[in-house]
Amino acid sequence: MYKEKRISRSELVPIRGIDYHVRIWQADAAAASAGPPQARPAPSGGSEPHAVGNVGAPLVLVHGWMDVSASYQFVVDALSDAFVEGRSIIAPDWRGYGKTGTGGARLPAGPPQGQTAPSGGSEPHAVGSVGAPDCFWFPDYLADLDFLLDHYAGDQPVDLVGHSMGGNVAMLYAGVRPARIRKLVNLEGFGMPATRASQAPGRFAKWMDELKSLHKGEMALKPYNDADGVARRLMRTNPRLTQLKADWLARHWAAPDAAGQWNILGDAAHKITNAQLYRVDEVLEIYRNISAPTLAIEASDDSLGKWWQGKYTLAEYHERLKAVPQLGTAVVQDAGHMLHHDQPEQLARLIEDFLRQELADKT
Repeated sequence: MYKEKRISRSELVPIRGIDYHVRIWQADAAAASAGPPQARPAPSGGSEPHAVGNVGAPLVLVHGWMDVSASYQFVVDALSDAFVEGRSIIAPDWRGYGKTGTGGARLPAGPPQGQTAPSGGSEPHAVGSVGAPDCFWFPDYLADLDFLLDHYAGDQPVDLVGHSMGGNVAMLYAGVRPARIRKLVNLEGFGMPATRASQAPGRFAKWMDELKSLHKGEMALKPYNDADGVARRLMRTNPRLTQLKADWLARHWAAPDAAGQWNILGDAAHKITNAQLYRVDEVLEIYRNISAPTLAIEASDDSLGKWWQGKYTLAEYHERLKAVPQLGTAVVQDAGHMLHHDQPEQLARLIEDFLRQELADKT
């Protein structure tokens, strides 16, 4: 199994009513002990800030859809000792992923106390606020990140790296809170295909239909008999992933339940289609407001072409990136969408070089 070069520690931070799991890597063992293992609630609804031993700007790594913070381990291990020295590297599990909660426990399918009504449904009854959310809203990721930066960085600008969905969050956040980001790295956070207003009725209908499917248990994530089964699934999804890395990731990407079945650490509600259309005009206005030097890194494989079959292309993505005021681009060779797993050494060098010096290639 893969052996970590740098060991992380975990904290649970109360953020907007959710216990957020945050993974922290620090070269200085004394600095790594700074800060409480359980942060104290603050009146703002976040948590009280505490020291994490920074010398350089904190490096914040945010993961993608159906992924976890531990996914960055290989890149963190590939960073140079000189770069890591005195720098806090912080990676949260987004809400509903990894060890971060969702805000409640999902209720069983159907009403627990409902009585049959003439319509064939059930009589309305109160369910209180104990249920977990049955869908996730994209703006919540931005707000969660804002509270997390309050906690770990205070007023200090951070270096922000985001992969895939996390890259989309990072790009939007950097345009909404430009003063909080020193430098920005987007790892294949492509955004979504452009939409038309005429799609709205069908989109809302699809969203409601999928909610019903979720509550019927039809969207549940497949369990696995053991961690080896999870590792095989990861390797099927990404043929470049080695057995050693897959075995290590499987034990962070999933966990056993009381019956011994291994379950993916991602809420099935993340599979629900977003009810709101993706507005490219709004996204571009946010991109134009990014003040941080930005590096957009892609893999050599064309994942967009594979996913969208011409509905959204790399050429369209590159056109959108022209709205970013200070932009550089790079390509990681022999890599697919999970480039941080495929070529962590290449990626670490690109990130490190970019964060260490001023952006020279502006496009």
